Amino acid sequence: MTQTLTYDRALLADLTGLRFTEAGNGVLILGPVGIGKTHLATALGHIAIRRRLTVHAARAAKLLTRFPRRPPGQHPRGRDPQARPRVDVLIVDDFSLRPVDATETNDFYELVVERHRRASTIVTSNREPAEWLTMMSDAMLAQSAVDRLTSAAHTLIIEGPSYRQRHTHRRAAVDSEGEVR
Repeated sequence: MTQTLTYDRALLADLTGLRFTEAGNGVLILGPVGIGKTHLATALGHIAIRRRLTVHAARAAKLLTRFPRRPPGQHPRGRDPQARPRVDVLIVDDFSLRPVDATETNDFYELVVERHRRASTIVTSNREPAEWLTMMSDAMLAQSAVDRLTSAAHTLIIEGPSYRQRHTHRRAAVDSEGEVR
């Protein structure tokens, strides 16, 4: 029995046209584990590259810990804001998969503010934006970032069974004489 995914097909077709990038809008791709969120975000990135847009994709945990630190006194928060990706389309994969500490919350806030309505950000997550707020350490920065991000984003919700679970390989049983059963 094949179970199918449910999602707004018209919205996905519109997103593949990349009109959201012209307005600096973002895309939220939400759904359970194994549903293909990363695959769709990557596909949008590939389309953007073919249209000569710059793209950077990274898992949220890596992106938020990647910003290099400056020596004390050079930047108020110790991080180098110039280290953030300056691209047309930024893909943040698996956002809010784990709790976000104070420095990462601040970096996420700064990233969203810098890109808001200027450049497109695609975020994939297993959680709804309201749940993101509970995962970040600073409620005010979290609310401000999530409000900006969601106000300028198209939201594609995908529902259905995990792709990985639907395509598991069955292992053949081997008896004591080496025969496959």
